[in-house]
Amino acid sequence: MKAEQLAQQIKQLGIEILTGVPDSTLKEFCDYINSEETGLTHYTVPNEGSAVGIAAGTYLSTGKPACVYMQNSGIGNAVNPVTSLANAEVYNIPMLFIVGYRGAPGTKDEPQHKFMGRITEKIFDCLEIEHEVIDGNASEAELEKIFCRIKDVLANKKQFSLIIKKDAFEKRTNASYANGYELNREHVISEIIKKMNNDDLIVSTTGKISREVYEQSNLILNNHSQCFLTVGGMGYASMIAFGIAKKAPSKRVICLDGDGAALMHLGNLAFIGKQNPENLIHICLNNDAHESVGGMPTAAPGFNYAEAAKACGYPDIFVIKTAEELANFANNLSEIKGLTFAEIKVANESRDDLSRPKESALENALEFMANI
Repeated sequence: MKAEQLAQQIKQLGIEILTGVPDSTLKEFCDYINSEETGLTHYTVPNEGSAVGIAAGTYLSTGKPACVYMQNSGIGNAVNPVTSLANAEVYNIPMLFIVGYRGAPGTKDEPQHKFMGRITEKIFDCLEIEHEVIDGNASEAELEKIFCRIKDVLANKKQFSLIIKKDAFEKRTNASYANGYELNREHVISEIIKKMNNDDLIVSTTGKISREVYEQSNLILNNHSQCFLTVGGMGYASMIAFGIAKKAPSKRVICLDGDGAALMHLGNLAFIGKQNPENLIHICLNNDAHESVGGMPTAAPGFNYAEAAKACGYPDIFVIKTAEELANFANNLSEIKGLTFAEIKVANESRDDLSRPKESALENALEFMANI
């Protein structure tokens, strides 16, 4: 189907607000609602629970349901407000979910999506939310029939989830979300790996950052045993790094975070700043985008992560935008001591031929643990 078709069906339900977190399975739809005049008010938000909150506020103020979109991995972030706010036994708030179906049974996908893929429909069963799965074979008539069901469900003040499989949308001309930053992220990662100490550890966030860490570490060090590749759990790499730093005090831990991931659970900055671990270097590779799932802008392009870290108590702060600033930071990296935050502005781009780890996630974790 065309992204326009889905947007039109949503509008015909009387929905005016569309909010969520970008997803690669929904890329064509996300590109459309972000770059075209749709007649819908669209908010990209830090996490899926926030989108449910907006949907609740929309209904409470207008009596109209809203639409929340997400990858199925984001269901976990949404469960709390769905069960404790929207459920019929609480505030009885109708809303439509559009969910990208990563790891659908019978399909090949990344390890972090396999288990969630197996239980996605079961979760909605448990939440008592009616749902329907569609793929690229869904006809216009079938879509009309499904949306007739959705209309009835919303009229009865219930929630409905439309779960969409990979390649369900007709391809669109890729939208370009350039940010004007000059540094290449993979080059930045390469420079950090080259200049870090022999016994340093790296914790990298989920998505292409971990894939780039994997490639560059293998290329530069001939192995990746110093690197924990956080293949799932978006937004939690900094807390994993903190946990390691506290229990491996003789090691320095370098967390390579993403701006979308940091924004998703921004409270982590306040916690880490308060705890002030002396052996943690927190680096935010900021491209103002969800580049790993299609490059759409984050909820807050232009947000100053360095200032946020400073306000949260990080004692040493760096902001890096140029090749010269990167070289100075990298050359002094081995000497940095104490809790440090560096915001490095990078272009919204990556190689098309970027590889994926050959080993399983568990194998990589065991090798990392053996290194510690």
